[in-house]
Amino acid sequence: MNRMIKALALPVLAVALTSVPSFSQDHPDNHAYKQHSEWKPGAKIAQDDWNRGDKVDYKAHHLRKPTEGHEWRMVDGHYVMASQDGHIVSVRPAPHNNHLKSPDEHPQ
Repeated sequence: MNRMIKALALPVLAVALTSVPSFSQDHPDNHAYKQHSEWKPGAKIAQDDWNRGDKVDYKAHHLRKPTEGHEWRMVDGHYVMASQDGHIVSVRPAPHNNHLKSPDEHPQ
């Protein structure tokens, strides 16, 4: 009996491992830092970048309240506040510790 279990265990394990769905994401991690020297107040963020950004609760992240028609998003490890048409108002690097604390060294 043990011999039969062992003989079946390897093929069953192989099938199970090869049928596991891929856990890759459809888009890059918005929390991983990537340099964007082109993102400055007054510049325009690319619509692709803005659309893949995660909306951010400004209070939870100690960011200033966005003016009407603006919002904060997390894109490539940056907090970006921009208008609906993509004009940037403010850019701040997000902290690396789960993005819960405000980076004190970067004033608003």
